[in-house]
Amino acid sequence: MRIPESELIINGDGTAFHLHIKPEHLADKVILVGDPGRVELFTPYMEEIENRSASREFVSLTGRYRGTRFTALSTGIGPDNIDIVLTELDALANVDFATREVKPEHRTLDILRIGTCGAIQPDVPLGSYIFSDISIGCDGLLNWYEGRDQISLLDYEEAFKKHVHWHPQLPAPYFVRASEKLIHCFDDCVHGMTVSAPGFYGPQGRVVRQGLAMPNMLADFESFEFRGQKIANFEMEGSAIAGMAAKLGHNAGTICYAIAHRYHHAANTSYKHGVEDLIHLALDRLSE
Repeated sequence: MRIPESELIINGDGTAFHLHIKPEHLADKVILVGDPGRVELFTPYMEEIENRSASREFVSLTGRYRGTRFTALSTGIGPDNIDIVLTELDALANVDFATREVKPEHRTLDILRIGTCGAIQPDVPLGSYIFSDISIGCDGLLNWYEGRDQISLLDYEEAFKKHVHWHPQLPAPYFVRASEKLIHCFDDCVHGMTVSAPGFYGPQGRVVRQGLAMPNMLADFESFEFRGQKIANFEMEGSAIAGMAAKLGHNAGTICYAIAHRYHHAANTSYKHGVEDLIHLALDRLSE
């Protein structure tokens, strides 16, 4: 079936509409970062860079690290951007841009998000690298797509809604497990469940001048435990990445550097070197 121009917009130069990447410039291993400025942090590690692109918040480069081809791509902030990024990455991999038809053989991408986060468990130190074994989508993005329940952990979802007294006016949360392949790449890091919030302040339990729909959410999230797993941290994109990737047949996961600690009310704003070290670690692990 041919995909109409209105549903998948391809630029005149043959690039995906938002990402401005051509299919031939997409590597099988993709590392996502939020901040466009972080893409340049990959440059010192690359033996060669074959392509660069920039459009709005979507900045990318494709090159080789120790012989392995990588694409580094910034997403900006939030799950709405992830809907764009994951859809266009999959199209670049699995749609023939000349015929606008889905390719007969599926190409699987390994997609890792590297970000920053806020830890919430008292025993998880500030500065930890936290891998999201399970992402909790509080953004509602996956609910717009069919088959949402087939890739969600429904028993976790029901237990969570009951424990935290989920507000009925909020989008239904969804739980998605990361790719086992990527989980095992980071066995020596902190692992746990991660809340992916659709905002930085209220959706993560921060109070500045407005109260919260769920006033006890931080304490309730911290105390939630199901099948031996606890919520380790907050961030803003991991669930959308895990959910979209699972539906589209890709391996995905999120690892974050804890720059804030919500339980201990601490934060570290000098975190650039920690992110650089995490990028280097990820390149090492994914190129093995």
